Amino acid sequence: MATAFLFNQDDVLMMKKARSKLFNFEFWGGIGGHLEFEELNFPMKASYREIEEETGFIKSEIENFRLKYILIENNSGEIRQQYVYFGETKHRNYIASDEGELFWIDKNELLSLHTSKLIKFTIEHYLDNPNQDDILVGTVTVNNELNPQIQWATIKETMTF
Repeated sequence: MATAFLFNQDDVLMMKKARSKLFNFEFWGGIGGHLEFEELNFPMKASYREIEEETGFIKSEIENFRLKYILIENNSGEIRQQYVYFGETKHRNYIASDEGELFWIDKNELLSLHTSKLIKFTIEHYLDNPNQDDILVGTVTVNNELNPQIQWATIKETMTF
């Protein structure tokens, strides 16, 4: 999957979904979805496609678009990987989406939204570390009480064989 969080000043474009194939309740998320087969090696391309489909924003209207996180979780025996991008928009105008309702949300209100644990962990880390340039891998696990938690590791370029 590829997910994007688009900022315009201190607001973030978020999607509210009434339900999904997996959950029968309202929840919030970023902009994104599944990668097409031909995009498997190009998740940024998939993210731009999803952004245009769901919001109407085109690539030239998005600045400082960067991969910040790769999230990995085991969900019912399926290993899921999600690429998470952050960028800035030049304007606030979006189109209506069939996927859900779009809203500009103040970044200080993001953690109060009903999101998945994985998205909440990611937003929390980003807000606590807004100037971090590294790409991080977040692996979801559980603590001794079986509550979800995330472990972060930084990807560093190596010059080794």
